[in-house]
Amino acid sequence: MEHSSQVTLLSKENLYPRVNYKVVPNHSRPQPTWATAIFQQWGPRKWNGNHQRLRTTESPCISACTTATNLSSLGDFQSNSTINYQKKMSTLQENLRVAEIEPLQKKEVEFVKKEEEGTYSLGQVKKQLLAAVAVSWVSMIIGYSSAYTSPAQLSLEAEFRFTGNEMSWISSFMPLGALVGGLCGGTLIEYLGRKWTILLTNVLFLAAWTVNYVAQDFTYLYASRIISGASVGIASLTLPVYLAETVQPEVRGTLGLLPTAFGNIGILVCFLFGTVYQWQILALIGAILSLPFLVLIWLIPETPRFLMSKGKEDKSREALQWLRGSETDIDKEFHELQKYQKDSDEENESVMVLFSKNNLKLLAIVLGLMFFQQMSGINAVIFYTTKIFKESGSSLNESICTTIVGVVNFVSTFIAAVLIDKLGRKVLLYVSSSSMILSLAVLGAYFYLKNETLVDVTPFGWLPLVSFVIYVLGFSLGFGPIPWLMMGEILPAKIRGPAASVSTAFNWTCTFIVTKTFLLIIEAIGTHYTFWTFGVIMLVALVFTILFVPETRGQSLADIERKLAGVKVRRMSSVANLKPMPSTF
Repeated sequence: MEHSSQVTLLSKENLYPRVNYKVVPNHSRPQPTWATAIFQQWGPRKWNGNHQRLRTTESPCISACTTATNLSSLGDFQSNSTINYQKKMSTLQENLRVAEIEPLQKKEVEFVKKEEEGTYSLGQVKKQLLAAVAVSWVSMIIGYSSAYTSPAQLSLEAEFRFTGNEMSWISSFMPLGALVGGLCGGTLIEYLGRKWTILLTNVLFLAAWTVNYVAQDFTYLYASRIISGASVGIASLTLPVYLAETVQPEVRGTLGLLPTAFGNIGILVCFLFGTVYQWQILALIGAILSLPFLVLIWLIPETPRFLMSKGKEDKSREALQWLRGSETDIDKEFHELQKYQKDSDEENESVMVLFSKNNLKLLAIVLGLMFFQQMSGINAVIFYTTKIFKESGSSLNESICTTIVGVVNFVSTFIAAVLIDKLGRKVLLYVSSSSMILSLAVLGAYFYLKNETLVDVTPFGWLPLVSFVIYVLGFSLGFGPIPWLMMGEILPAKIRGPAASVSTAFNWTCTFIVTKTFLLIIEAIGTHYTFWTFGVIMLVALVFTILFVPETRGQSLADIERKLAGVKVRRMSSVANLKPMPSTF
């Protein structure tokens, strides 16, 4: 009976009454003599070793584990079983962190880093590359058309007895036609679509080169240059818009430069054939170059954004899936496209939205870039390269110098394509303007010494070629391709058509002014002051870039639009921000 009574006294119900209390451990208190008896009677294998965290209830009951941990009267119990248990839990948490959480974080950091760097394999972007190459083929014809008068000038003058004024009009009618085409292009891309508008320009090029080939007098050549100019104007605004709406942000900079690269190929091809053939065969080659796109057009889709704007959601999804690849999950991008179009439709704003404060600011940036692109004098240099080298007294043959400039112009664009998504748009614009300022200053100094002083510049006969190489290299790295690329990036979608039309028309207006007045300005103020004037304009362009031009590298069109509209854009990976939470057992 005594033994039974003792057991009753030591039962768990009597030892741990159902009361609410909290005991702060104090290990300095002396241990009661009955603590050892309790531990021996109920040892850890009977009940204390099976620790569990009990669910919270309305009852004031507390678990045996919690009581044993907190009661200062059970000091031996606290120091052995519970401490061992805590060590085991700590080890378990550490193993979990090493085995699961750290590798997860490491993988996600690597994933985010890879995403930020835009490292995409050729297989992932091959369809976008195909589309970019296809539409850029038309840009090659643009380049060929722009360079045509330089190698054809001597043979045209010899056969038709053209005067200097007539030749200047043959050169200037192309940018004048481009002005008209630029004004019409915005309407065409909104009604015909981006794809079919590009096809229209290619057909016009084919017609223009055919008229040029059968020319009997200057009227044929005038008509040919006006038609080809209209095609250039329409294509100049359509190509950037098509690429901006089809290429994903991570490779948009690289693939967005393909039209410029192909345009420079066209210039180089014209210069190379110009060293061998005369004006009529050069026109035939231009017509032949127009044929491949009649096949390529059937391999590429319309842009998903245009199809969505016309309510063709199924075709828009098909086009987006084709561009991103059959294995790519496009749900998120497609839903964003739907949402953006829905918001745009709900606003239902007229073309007067073009004149809102924010849109005028963005349009002014694009117009500024277009102004500095043409007022750098690049088209005057391209149109009259052979003539400039001939008058410079260079130690090299003018045809060879012209070809070298064409090669540099071609190669430099690929350098820009490699760098633009790594360094960004603004850095390349800095490099571009700085190198052009330097080369124009040197060219001006050379012609000043040659024409205005008695200094013998014969030992420096190589200087014009080197200066032209640096000038063309700098232009092709930045102010050549980037204004067209940024036109497709920073103009909001709701005004992209009319704003691109205005920008393109403005660009070709500047081209016409520079091309038509270049020789007149040289006669009026001299070659040296002409090049120095272009240099001062590029100095202003550098300041303009620093103060006003935004950076758009690696951003989607929607993010760019929200950012430039003053909406904060925060991009993060939810998984990358995952941190291990303290585990509770």
